[in-house]
Parts: sequence; C-alpha cells; structure tokens
Amino acid sequence: MNQKVPKITALLITYNEEQHIVDVINNIKFADEIIVVDGLSTDKTPSLLKRFPEVTLISRPFKNFADQRNYAIAQAKNEWILFIDADERIPDALKNEMFEALSKPNSTVAYMFKRRFYFNKEVIRFSGLQSDTTYRLFKRGYASYDKDKIVHESLVVNGKSRILKSRMTHYCFTNNANYKRKMEYYATLKAQELFDQGKKANILHFIFRPTYKFLKNYLVRLGILDGKKGLDICYLTAYGVWYRYKQLKAMHLKQELA
Repeated sequence: MNQKVPKITALLITYNEEQHIVDVINNIKFADEIIVVDGLSTDKTPSLLKRFPEVTLISRPFKNFADQRNYAIAQAKNEWILFIDADERIPDALKNEMFEALSKPNSTVAYMFKRRFYFNKEVIRFSGLQSDTTYRLFKRGYASYDKDKIVHESLVVNGKSRILKSRMTHYCFTNNANYKRKMEYYATLKAQELFDQGKKANILHFIFRPTYKFLKNYLVRLGILDGKKGLDICYLTAYGVWYRYKQLKAMHLKQELA
C-alpha cells in the first residue's frame, strides 16, 4: 500500500480469555501498539500473553465495562485506536478497507464495523444479529465510553462517523451453556445499572418483555431460518431479559432487608 496509514493502537480488555487470546493477538499484529488491560484473570490469559513481547499487559481490577475501556483508551499513544474484543477477528478484507479509509484525508473520526456472528464456528445469519454494528475504530481524543452505561457500553463520538462495508468475525459463543452464562453476566450488570437509576421490576417485565424479545428475534428478525441454533439463541436472549429483572428484584429485596 502506497498511501501512508496513521499509527494504530489496538486495545483489548480481557478476563479469562485463554481460549481466544493467542489467536486475537496474532490477528492484530498489524497494529503499531497493542495494549491489553486484564481484569485479574484466573486462567492462563496473562501467561499466554507473555509469549508476545510486543504486547503491553496491564493488570487492573474490573469495575465495569465503560470504566475499563476508558482506562484503556487513556493508555494509548497513537492517533487511532482499534478496540477489539478477544472473541473478534479482523479479516483481511476489513483490514484493507480500514487501512484505505485511514490513508485518505477525510473528516471521519470514528468507524463502525458490521459483525458476522458464529455459534460454535457456524455462522448465524439472522436471529436479530444480522444488523449488528459497533464502534471499533476511532481517533484518540474524539470518543469515550458513556460512564453511565456499565454494560452494552456506548461510545460517545464527537464528530463524523461512518460504517465500513466489510464484516468483522465474532465468535460470540461456543454452546448453549456458554451463551447462557454470558446472558446472565450481562443481565446482572444491566440490573445493577437499572438499580442505580432507581428502576424497579414489575410483572410486565417478567412476562411481556421476554416474550416480546423472543417473538421479535425469532419471527420478525427471522431467527426461525437459523434452525435449532436460531431457536436456542432467541430463547436464551429472551431468558437474559427475564434474568435481568429477576436480579433487579433481588437487589431491591436485599436493600429492603438491610
């Protein structure tokens, strides 16, 4: 490539990612700087990272996703930041499109990536995941994560953004048990966010919201076309909504008994 690409810092926040960490580091070696902020993993993640002398490893207790991501951003030295999760990969087509975009003078300060989801290495084409996009590349100083969104964190961008055409690969879950654990984890964090806002759970949250979530993803968003995998994903996504309000109710009960 003849055009000059500005220097990129690749950032990851991790916790117990021994399954993915080697592959993701190998995948982003094109970055000029790689920083991993690890939330005190108890598996082999830190020791595996020692294989890569080019990686800066920072061990830091995990408070919430927004806090950990904003801390990571503050450690970056380069003009552009690529924020990637351990279960994501940058295919060559996306890398080339990204480099091409950065090499041309323009006013864009942030780029969103489309993601192609995989369930146990099989692609998921529907089930509410087909239109997923997320900010993954942005200019340092022009974006930060909303401190009030402790889960499903939201990047606040001060400037122009656009979506790249090529898709990022996302190995988001390997089996039903793995996805269920992930849904429960995120649901608990979301419940804490709602609790901090003074929100309470009622019967509508337990019946109508999970039902609506399932029907929307399975029928409207065509999860039915993903076969058994689609049914499982749509059910567990709806379960995550129910579990969120279960946890929220438990938090208020604990507060009342204190």
